[in-house]
Amino acid sequence: MIEETIEIINKLGLHARAAAKLSHLANSFSSDIRLVYNGDRVDAKSLLGILTLAASVGNKITIETEGDDEIKALKEIVALFNAKFNEES
Repeated sequence: MIEETIEIINKLGLHARAAAKLSHLANSFSSDIRLVYNGDRVDAKSLLGILTLAASVGNKITIETEGDDEIKALKEIVALFNAKFNEES
């Protein structure tokens, strides 16, 4: 298992559209992918799970990946967060 903690930098945080993009990306990997925030751990492949975190801009979230493509999964998910879910200029 590998993990990375990042800060949410998009203005709206993990709102519905961002959560949908994240779960869609997570589902493209065979690895288990979890998000950890405020002591809660959810499956990143679950849209509802992501939304229950209610994480907003400025919050730090840990991404955990485990499986055959864990390195690629972590890299691409971190890139999605850093690109502000492709919603902002």
